[in-house]
Amino acid sequence: MELIGDLFINLSHWARGYLSEIALAIMATLMVIYGATLNRTIKRNINQLNFVLRTAIFILVCAIGYGASLVLLSPLLAQTLGHFNNETLSPVLLLIFILMGFLADRNN
Repeated sequence: MELIGDLFINLSHWARGYLSEIALAIMATLMVIYGATLNRTIKRNINQLNFVLRTAIFILVCAIGYGASLVLLSPLLAQTLGHFNNETLSPVLLLIFILMGFLADRNN
């Protein structure tokens, strides 16, 4: 059991140097998983509008909405992940990525 604990601590030390990239990967993965559903919902709700307005809404949602989410939420997620201690950071990251794998599988 001590071997697993040491492994988690070592992985946590390594992961701390990459928390910004890990948070960005998590946010981008969630956007890939749920982006199509969100786009479909928006498209269904604005279908009656004219082409120019629909296009403008999609530009705002995709370029500004998704972009701003990545830029603003990724650092917050990295900061939140940074609060975990070395015994819990790598198990939490592992669980997050496993959960995202399940969510991606269910979404298809």
